Amino acid sequence: MSIGICLIGAGRIGAIHAANIAAAADAQLLYVTDAHQPAADTLAAQHGATATELSRALADPAVQAVLIASSTDTHVELMRAASAAGKAVFCEKPVDLNLARARDCLRELEACGTLLALGFNRRFDPDFTELWQRLQAGAIGDIEMVTITSRDPGPPPLDYLRRSGGLFMDMMIHDFDMARWLLGEDPQSVFASASCLVDPAIAGAGDVDTALVTLKTASGKLCQISNSRRASYGYDQRIEVHGSKGMLRAENRGASQVQCFRAGAVESDPPLDFFLERYAAAYRLELEAFLAVLAGGQGRLVSGSDALKAQVLADAAARSHRQNAVIAPEYTA
Repeated sequence: MSIGICLIGAGRIGAIHAANIAAAADAQLLYVTDAHQPAADTLAAQHGATATELSRALADPAVQAVLIASSTDTHVELMRAASAAGKAVFCEKPVDLNLARARDCLRELEACGTLLALGFNRRFDPDFTELWQRLQAGAIGDIEMVTITSRDPGPPPLDYLRRSGGLFMDMMIHDFDMARWLLGEDPQSVFASASCLVDPAIAGAGDVDTALVTLKTASGKLCQISNSRRASYGYDQRIEVHGSKGMLRAENRGASQVQCFRAGAVESDPPLDFFLERYAAAYRLELEAFLAVLAGGQGRLVSGSDALKAQVLADAAARSHRQNAVIAPEYTA
């Protein structure tokens, strides 16, 4: 039986999700809704869905789940509406830019028993999943240090940056989620150092474009995260985990893994250009996990609690940068 889905948001992330839903054997894209009606019309037509207003989609009993890929400032309202209509919810990160609003929303959905998954897709990347599975199997003994590198090939438009919540909330929040997942513990201290080295206009928008963050857990495990809005060689995505018995490392993905060895040089393809290409498989696999759980099966989902803790770390990093101080994350409030 196909699971009926309403997609909210017809932008570039919405288009990725729409294509994955349409390609899934056990799902059907029934409706697309977007504040910009032409975008909804176009995306719905591409996949044989209906472009409509949200109220109609939520009233249709054939819709079992809502996938929210709209702007962050709409997430809370849409999650509440979908939950009230008895639909399962898949929502892109973050829940909201305001931590208190995010907490309140997640409490409400939990009280309603709503099936919820958050779009932290990097946990579903095949290379990162393999690395995590080997960690769980004890391949390198006790985890001691995690190093996460995430650098964009270039900054997004200033208009986007002004409403994104900033580098820590918009970009590094993925890495905070990965850090918790890989460390197996919640960091208890955060120290962030950040600059504006790529474009002074980003500083004018109240943001940073280059940052290093150090996390430390109660048992002493360390994690360092490196973010930049500039990487001249492509989309730089690497993870290294050092343990008592060795090291695990996931490297960048190129268009191919072929290398050319010649006298005086070794050549390989540069990293893929951007996240839509680099994490194409991760977007597909996270949807498959959501559909599996919705159908009563097994699947790894990123929970509301996971999303909230990543946001707490992002908030702590922003405060650490402003205050030039070590901050203790406030996981409960």
